[in-house]
Amino acid sequence: MDNETSTGHVTRKAVLRAALAAGMAAPAVLMGVPALARTLTAGEAVPALTPACDDGDDPTPPQTEGPYFKPNSPRRTSLLEAGTPGVRLTVSGYVFGLACKPIPGVLLDFWQADTNGAYDNSGFRFRGHQFTDARGAFALTTIVPGLYPGRTRHLHVKLQAPGRPVLTTQLYFPNEPRNNTDTIFDPRLLMTVRDAGGAREAAFDFVLNVPQDPGPGPTPSPTGTPGGTWAAGTAYRAGDAVTYGGPGYVCLQAHTAQAGWEPPNVPALWRLR
Repeated sequence: MDNETSTGHVTRKAVLRAALAAGMAAPAVLMGVPALARTLTAGEAVPALTPACDDGDDPTPPQTEGPYFKPNSPRRTSLLEAGTPGVRLTVSGYVFGLACKPIPGVLLDFWQADTNGAYDNSGFRFRGHQFTDARGAFALTTIVPGLYPGRTRHLHVKLQAPGRPVLTTQLYFPNEPRNNTDTIFDPRLLMTVRDAGGAREAAFDFVLNVPQDPGPGPTPSPTGTPGGTWAAGTAYRAGDAVTYGGPGYVCLQAHTAQAGWEPPNVPALWRLR
């Protein structure tokens, strides 16, 4: 789902995603999301998270299964085989419930066309399932699927949280010409995609219709910062200028400032002037 609200503020889920990424051995592919908690230095606290998921993060919409689903796919996180042709693609993200909390142990079953737009209906090429880890994270290594008549480029996926109904949906690629003519295409299911040295990296966060206890409320943030004009609680727009600890900074992405998001800590939000 979107990383910003209609007002341009970073969503609560985006903050949680950044906090989950903090402490990873290698950063996950989180394009389009501020680095936030992943950029905190040793000894700094992760920003408190707003508990309620009321920032536009509705459950991920379902889509048709299509004619090519097969049960009993192998468990694996990579669909690549020796000599597999095609542009390499990594898809990563998190699975959240209705309170923006990650859900571990969610089954994700992926299937897709090969680089020529064909599905393997006799075997399990480009088919596989996996489970989210303790942080609710998943990662899939595959190729960019090919095109076939009537459809834009897409991935199929089924998700099931433990003891919950199955969500069947599809994921799409931005800036595809056929997005405008595919009657099934849904822009809410667009992944964030970037080029990466001849390969492509994509990110998408699922929100399942799973009730969750929102937990305790956030710790209030301080309202000002000595020695500069930056202030927690201020809604900044792209291009706004502030000072912090002496140097000046320019805002790169609209957001509402919180303690821990000071300009030196979050290069995804602030650039040194």
